[in-house]
Amino acid sequence: MKKSLTTILTEAVQRALSELYATDASGQEVTLQTTRREFEGEYTIVTFPLTRIARKKPDVIAEELGAHLKENVAEVADYNVIKGFLNLVIADNYWKEFVLDGPQNADFGQAPANGEKVVVEFASPNTNKPLHLGHIRNILLGWSSSQLLKKAGYDVKNVQIINDRGIAICKSMLAWKKFGEGATPESTGKKPDHFVGDFYVLFEQKFQAEYKAWQSTEEGQQVYQSLAKEGVSEEKFFKGYSKKYFNDYSQLGAEAKQMLLDWEAGEADTVALWKKMNGWVYEGFEETYQNLGVTFDKLYYESDTYKLGKDMIDRGLEKEVFQKREDGSIFADLTDAKLSEKTLMRADGTSIYITQDLGTARLRYDDFGAKRMIYVVGDEQNHHFATLFELLKRLEEPYANGLYHLSYGMVDLPTGRMKSREGTIVDADDLMKEVVLEAKLASQERAATEGLSQEEQDAIIRQIGMAALKFHIIKVGPQKRMTFDPKESVDMQGQTGPYVQNAYVRTQAVWRKAGLDYDVSAAAEYTDLAPAERELANQLYAFPELIKDAAENNDPSVIAMYCYDLAKSLHKFWHDHSILKAETPAAIAFRLQLCRAVGHALKSGMNLLGIEMPTRM
Repeated sequence: MKKSLTTILTEAVQRALSELYATDASGQEVTLQTTRREFEGEYTIVTFPLTRIARKKPDVIAEELGAHLKENVAEVADYNVIKGFLNLVIADNYWKEFVLDGPQNADFGQAPANGEKVVVEFASPNTNKPLHLGHIRNILLGWSSSQLLKKAGYDVKNVQIINDRGIAICKSMLAWKKFGEGATPESTGKKPDHFVGDFYVLFEQKFQAEYKAWQSTEEGQQVYQSLAKEGVSEEKFFKGYSKKYFNDYSQLGAEAKQMLLDWEAGEADTVALWKKMNGWVYEGFEETYQNLGVTFDKLYYESDTYKLGKDMIDRGLEKEVFQKREDGSIFADLTDAKLSEKTLMRADGTSIYITQDLGTARLRYDDFGAKRMIYVVGDEQNHHFATLFELLKRLEEPYANGLYHLSYGMVDLPTGRMKSREGTIVDADDLMKEVVLEAKLASQERAATEGLSQEEQDAIIRQIGMAALKFHIIKVGPQKRMTFDPKESVDMQGQTGPYVQNAYVRTQAVWRKAGLDYDVSAAAEYTDLAPAERELANQLYAFPELIKDAAENNDPSVIAMYCYDLAKSLHKFWHDHSILKAETPAAIAFRLQLCRAVGHALKSGMNLLGIEMPTRM
């Protein structure tokens, strides 16, 4: 297997240290960094840690080491020293041979299979509403992370757990039963999940009307007077007492809770309604997933998993990992792990959400044998997952040390937070339509797709619109909360998906113009690379290692910014240098090969983000 450049340089430095300073430096750690842009060179050696061996000042060591490497290592063409930092200039011939080799393959950056399995859970929606903007960020992060892991050599399984039971689902069901008058998605012409989501919003509207009317009744006023004595203001009563009202006084609340009890008891009509409405939602979800370009290897349903985990609680009691209170409830004392006490089973023997998560984790391990699991869930659940992971460690589950919560910040709108119950969310389907429409308008202004069939134009416009949406979201680091501005997301210039796509299109256009069968054998004779060519080669060289790092850190934003930087360098190269009219046949051939390599990297990188690359724009 061919050695990497970093390995070549590290070993060369170790040999040089041994020869220059009469010591065995074969095991000496070498600090190798990427050279900062403002200095000449590609790799920087930090010489400060070497003073113990050389017993000289860092700048002297750097000068002596640089001269030795330039003289004895073919890959090093020159060097410069900046305050003890040794910057190495890599030989043109090395970059030329690299460009003409690995990056010419379409699978550039693909690591060999490592035999390790990883489960990635993402999406995991509720079946009482359609997917919205917040889900899009979750889905794109999950999908990109799974694709990164696959590219890094892992065997990845994508899963989701669908929250298909509970009081929220019963609210939609009850609203349809009471106010739907037999309507269906077909009869109304609505997308099925939107149809069901409308009834969730309708329930909230009906509930708020009922609540407002109750506040003026004698019973409502009596409740208010009793609360007023406790210092509850009138404003808080009218705005913040709805949960208590739902549980204790609301007729709609009572009916929704009874529907949940009927479902749990297996009452036939309730189960039939539940299956029908969830079926509508699944149909709508699948259409959205297809439009986003994501698939799952297995779906888990809360209705199947909510009773799981009880055997694990029993095992925890036997091992004295968990404890039982006097009222019969079971808990774990996690204060020594800087977490709180966590109830795992109620006094009546019923489980809670984390009990289900314990069981589901074990079920996935039984299904796939993966010792690494990634949960893509918003940062409001940080404490929940810290608790879950600690519990699994104490139970000594075989996969407990391979659990990771890919926590991400919420998505706000310029007008504030989205609220599902009030219908103030940005639906995923509507957003996708909007960005594709914006892409169409921009394309018409540029007349960029003239001469293509309508079908071809529509496909390209959709690719551009979806690239704008996906790139805008993924380029933000997962941990950062973000504000999503639909107008900004479809900007066709700057740090955007379409900007990267345009760079790829240029790499394809130059080959079409040259002829796909163009003889590039003269490229081997090319000798003096321009700085822009060296920069592109250096960026290409970094791609495989960057994939590995991004996969290990579960951070697709790194790849998004890499693609942008590579596209930016390609656009600059395109502006400053001629390709097909270059001064020599060798230059033409090499630059064509360089464009092909950049095209492979851009397409591969953007594919990791779920973004398709058009060949024309």
